[in-house]
Amino acid sequence: MIHPDRFKDKVMIVTGAAQGIGRGVALAAAAEGAQLVLADRSALVHEVAQEAAAHGARATVVEADLETWSGAAALAARALADCGRIDILVNNVGGSAPGGPVEMAEEAWDAQVDLNLKSIFLTCKYVLPVMEKQGGGSIVNTASASGLRYTGAAQVAYAACKAGVIQFGKVVAVQYAPKKIRVNTLVPGQLHTPMVEVRLAKTRAGGDVEKLLAQRQSRIPLGFMGDGRDTANAALYLASDEARFVTGTELVLDGGMTARCD
Repeated sequence: MIHPDRFKDKVMIVTGAAQGIGRGVALAAAAEGAQLVLADRSALVHEVAQEAAAHGARATVVEADLETWSGAAALAARALADCGRIDILVNNVGGSAPGGPVEMAEEAWDAQVDLNLKSIFLTCKYVLPVMEKQGGGSIVNTASASGLRYTGAAQVAYAACKAGVIQFGKVVAVQYAPKKIRVNTLVPGQLHTPMVEVRLAKTRAGGDVEKLLAQRQSRIPLGFMGDGRDTANAALYLASDEARFVTGTELVLDGGMTARCD
């Protein structure tokens, strides 16, 4: 259900907005009245901005590397310059790499930490002072069910980073609660997104998309994989004033997968 004015007069930054969860959140927020600042390294983010405009939403595009302090600082500065405030930050930058501690190269480990954890640290570093100065805000960070339990593949760096995102959110939520800034974490499970077919199938199922989808779906008690609609709905709830009494917690979207004991 769309709430056309839920984010009226709200400025929302969405990172990793070019595709996947970020794209879904951005377009759903556009339909509900948000003024958007869309950040990604990919030029595809401009297409998302055009789709958002079709909903009547104003969208600023920032092509930035949020794994660097300069990229994160530039994002916050551009949002302030174009929109005058930052009410909501939704962090969606991330991606997995296969391997345990023996198989994974040190460079790959470092790259995973920068992508999945440092990027969130840096965006919060530059957005939190803005929210504090204006008297409040809401931050939603995207983790993963891999940060809660083993989900079927050895991806030790990704799992460790996503567990870190969850605890990062708890600490920052308590620290900034007196400033009226809420911080929560979205924890998706095995979703059916374009990344599954484009990238994961190549690394985990020899290119056999149907085999990979069957493997992932078999882990889900509800019997189907969620998609961008599910994550967008959950992220926008956490971002909105409807969740005004919710902070320092996680919303798990996994069809019951992490509740299983087998």
